[in-house]
Amino acid sequence: MRILFYDWDEFNGEDCRDAMRRLGHQVDVFKLDMYGFDLTPEMDEKIRGLCGKKGDDGARYYDLLFSFDFFPNISEACQKYGMPYISWVFDCPHYTLDSHVTNNSVNRIFVFDSLLYKRLVGKGVSTVRYSPLGVNDKRLSELCRRLDEETGGEIVYEHDVSFLGNLYDNEFNFYDQVEYIPSDLKQYIDIVIKAQEKVFGHDLFTDEKAITQTHIDRLREYINFENSGKYELDYDEIIRDILRKKVTVNERHDILAEMGKRFDTVLYTMPGAKPIEGVCNLGIASYSDKMPRVFHRSKVNLNISLRSILSGVPLRVLDILAAGGFLITNYQSEIAEYFEDGVDLVIAGTPEEMVQKTAYYLEHDAERKQIAINGQKKVLENFAYTKLLPMILDEKS
Repeated sequence: MRILFYDWDEFNGEDCRDAMRRLGHQVDVFKLDMYGFDLTPEMDEKIRGLCGKKGDDGARYYDLLFSFDFFPNISEACQKYGMPYISWVFDCPHYTLDSHVTNNSVNRIFVFDSLLYKRLVGKGVSTVRYSPLGVNDKRLSELCRRLDEETGGEIVYEHDVSFLGNLYDNEFNFYDQVEYIPSDLKQYIDIVIKAQEKVFGHDLFTDEKAITQTHIDRLREYINFENSGKYELDYDEIIRDILRKKVTVNERHDILAEMGKRFDTVLYTMPGAKPIEGVCNLGIASYSDKMPRVFHRSKVNLNISLRSILSGVPLRVLDILAAGGFLITNYQSEIAEYFEDGVDLVIAGTPEEMVQKTAYYLEHDAERKQIAINGQKKVLENFAYTKLLPMILDEKS
């Protein structure tokens, strides 16, 4: 198969392309000067030329165009020129999925969250499919082997507890940027936010017992959105995502602060994050090199999911396990579906339980190491790109 791969400097693109080539596909990369999601004349001309390329037999040269995440303008051009377009979405939320072109017949859109999949199907999106995310099994298994060879075959730990991820305590914390919410409404919403922080695996913002449509309607009076007309955005869901982001900000800070009080705890995150007492901020860890080393050489790695991921397995979970790291994660229904608690990884039902289990496994080396071995084996066998791509690249899927 000849694949035209849109490269937007996403961190996992080369991993995926490597797997495609190991599966025997030809992969040609192209880039676009993209500002926003309109199909510009320059983009149209470039995609038209690529889609119109012919092979020696006179047939279309490329079998499909592939991208991570969904780009409406690329879909629009592919629809225009009859090119199958496969996109694999790893961002959540990903609001281009509300574009009016999602039902273009050339699209095959894969999402990793089953509840998001069901929501899109319920809205009438016929081109959406479900697939968990993937990892490059070859690169990560070889990297782990090299890391252990450096230390004579044994893991030499650099950290006790590590978290790698964005704290969102910046311009992405939209809730705190809202200029005015009536005091009674804000007081109630803040109570629900605090309650949500204590519960993993159940979304209070879609629970009518906690947040009613009246609450959402009132919030929309004070949180305004620009309507371009090019998307069929669910503004109620955007409100909920703003609240979920606020929960994520709070619980990542609070869990790490508690970890910092008790354990040697480090954080790898974007510049500008606010300091957390007791937690050492070590900055950015590159995806392909530094990040798997951190995971492999941390006794305990944490996953504190972005709350807008309602059920799916975050890529962080797969990355940690594939790098041979031991993982303690918040409960997510699909994590519990794909992995066995206490065997492949460890699942916590509350923030307090996450801290308690961290303390336990820091004291039980043999159990912790065996769980890390089991988790790596399961991910490399079941979530390798080479395992998932054959179904994703099947235009008839």
